[in-house]
Amino acid sequence: MPSRRKESEPAAAYDIWAESYDHQPDNLMLALDEALCTDLLRPVTVTGKVIADIGCGTGRHWKKIFDREPARLMGYDVSAGMLAILRQKYPASETYLLTGSALPELPDASCDLILSTLTVAHIPDLEAVLREWYRVLRPGGDMIITDYHPEALAKGGQRTFREGEKVIAVRNHVYPIRQIRALTSRLGLQEQLVVEKVIDETMKPYYEKQQAVAVFERFRGVRIIYGIHLKKPDAAQ
Repeated sequence: MPSRRKESEPAAAYDIWAESYDHQPDNLMLALDEALCTDLLRPVTVTGKVIADIGCGTGRHWKKIFDREPARLMGYDVSAGMLAILRQKYPASETYLLTGSALPELPDASCDLILSTLTVAHIPDLEAVLREWYRVLRPGGDMIITDYHPEALAKGGQRTFREGEKVIAVRNHVYPIRQIRALTSRLGLQEQLVVEKVIDETMKPYYEKQQAVAVFERFRGVRIIYGIHLKKPDAAQ
């Protein structure tokens, strides 16, 4: 294994990554997240609902959301470059550049669904962010989170991409699943489903295409991605 790469701050890294982000057919994490997010969204009511996508990037999940006709879909991201690509794809999109944990455009209890995919580990103060998400979520509303599994990050996994001859790693913070679940439980969010996927033989072709079979062998059996579906209790509960 190569030594651990120095990590760049997410805003700067994703500004560079933005142009090529949607053109990664062999990116394992994007493939796993697409399948996991689709599964987690399936039982959630989207039609006619107000949705905030936190860490929306280039709007990878927006087509399947728009296909279900939400009343409003807002995208938040720290990367101006990623948001620029999203607006090219969806010119009428409502997007906001994140500079901290606050979502000042959103009143209390104004969203039916908070969606955040492949983002949590980039957040420096997770508790503050979760409190803000809870504030804007309506009673009875849903919160769906997916991300790179902390077990893989703790074992040395990094989010990297290639820019020419250079490989850039994006800064991550390791939040154990038990910590995330403890934070959401203290807020009063109710778990609907927790999914943790392990690196197995079905994923080996992705590593082979990257000439990284040694990495596959090192991480075989390690949990690579997780998803959590949470619900804010209804006011009557």
